[in-house]
Amino acid sequence: MREFNTSGPNILKEHYTIIRQNIINKGIKLVNKKRYFTIWAPRQTGKSTYFRLLAKELEKDGYKIAHINFENYKTASLNSFLYTFTSELKKFWNVDFSSETELTKIFQLITEISNQKFVLIIDEVEGINKEYFGEFLHSIRNVYHSRETHSLKSVLLVGVSNITGIVQDDASPFNIADTLRMPYFTNKETLELFAQHETETGQLFEKKVKQKIREITANQPGLVNGFAYRLVDTNPDKKIINYENYLKVEQWYLTRVIDKNISNVIKVAKKHRKFVEKLLFKNNKIKFSIDSPVIEALHTNGLIIWDDDNNIKFWVPLYKKRLFNVFYPYTNGEGEHIAKHLFADDYLTKDNKINFDKLIDDYKQHIKLRSFRPYREKDDKGKFKSIPEAAMIYSFETYISIFLNAIKGKSYREAQISLGDTDLIINVKGIEYFIETKKFYDYTNFTEGKDQVAYYCKRAGIKQGIYIVYIDNTVKNERIKETTENINNVEVKTFLIRYDEMKEFGKDKKEIDKMNK
Repeated sequence: MREFNTSGPNILKEHYTIIRQNIINKGIKLVNKKRYFTIWAPRQTGKSTYFRLLAKELEKDGYKIAHINFENYKTASLNSFLYTFTSELKKFWNVDFSSETELTKIFQLITEISNQKFVLIIDEVEGINKEYFGEFLHSIRNVYHSRETHSLKSVLLVGVSNITGIVQDDASPFNIADTLRMPYFTNKETLELFAQHETETGQLFEKKVKQKIREITANQPGLVNGFAYRLVDTNPDKKIINYENYLKVEQWYLTRVIDKNISNVIKVAKKHRKFVEKLLFKNNKIKFSIDSPVIEALHTNGLIIWDDDNNIKFWVPLYKKRLFNVFYPYTNGEGEHIAKHLFADDYLTKDNKINFDKLIDDYKQHIKLRSFRPYREKDDKGKFKSIPEAAMIYSFETYISIFLNAIKGKSYREAQISLGDTDLIINVKGIEYFIETKKFYDYTNFTEGKDQVAYYCKRAGIKQGIYIVYIDNTVKNERIKETTENINNVEVKTFLIRYDEMKEFGKDKKEIDKMNK
């Protein structure tokens, strides 16, 4: 019986597999045109599976494919590299260059073979030691223009980042026109993968479960398979896998999974913390430009992408959710202080609904007394590591988490990829509420936020939305007020959390502006 694959390339007899024929055909076309080209994609996009399927198709046309992975060769000696390289060529092409000690000589010998159709695929090309990487590329360039007369018809360089910039110069055959993108699954392909399991086992996924997996993973092949595998593995005897089962797996991914790809995204995000925090907590729309080193780094590692207006958005919502946890501050026992003064039953009505008026009013009093200072992290030099918006959001999430823990409620983030606001769904006594928190920037943004809350509630089937807006004490306008409104048949309650910008976040405007950069 087949299963969802979570490690390495798919084996068709063992794993549910999507045959992406349109992308395979693009690869075949480039090889038939004797193109040397690059392929890049973040990890877990199915590259290895793709190359195996592409190789099978090419072999039908008489090509001999050498597929070599150099992931862990950044510090390897040239002798070690040549040993692996020649050993793999012997295995795939049945040619023996093991006695050669120079890269240029090996490629020279390849050009002397004219009765074969060779294809060379170098996977994880960034993993090659820089000491001889240039020589390796130069050797490939030397044979490119004579490929009509020798056997090396096509070379594919594959990486997890956009390697065009690494290999491109005036003499390089790897020009940008011949870069093949490896996209994530489409919604249709993800559903097809689920259908393979349902057909072969009779075990079904609820429609909402499929929808949630598509949303939180953005159809990234590795994560789609990972979620599905965990759901099946932890519910082997269930005929129908439901939403409650899904939420347990999501929580597992958010709090317990040690995953190479997720760890890499977190590592990259930490290097650019303030920029990522701006994406998490501020409403500023930032145009996507690959020329920006920060944007390039976050994009090539699978964290951000562009929307229809070329504004940055988070690519995979799961990563966004994990980053909320990663940047969550150590609050020096602030949770314990809140718990001592919070009596959760006081915030429930007789029919077990949350009295948000009282809950938010007491939160306001807590902020007046304790301020946002416990939620602001400093580095070893005493400089703030996080932006002010982060402290605001985390202060409320700490407060609400103490309440939920006392009342045995649940919370989880909606799988949205919008920027500059945080959304939280809480479930208390079987009733769900949607909460959105953001900082006030201007009146238009403020009013649009109400419509967003109503939209998210409608989408999630929730009847009441809570809109919490942090606003500077200096902003005074009678139109900016706390209200309860019916928007598209959703009750939206707006609460304003006033604060003193100078007192909370800096001694003067210059310091505040510096923190926001």
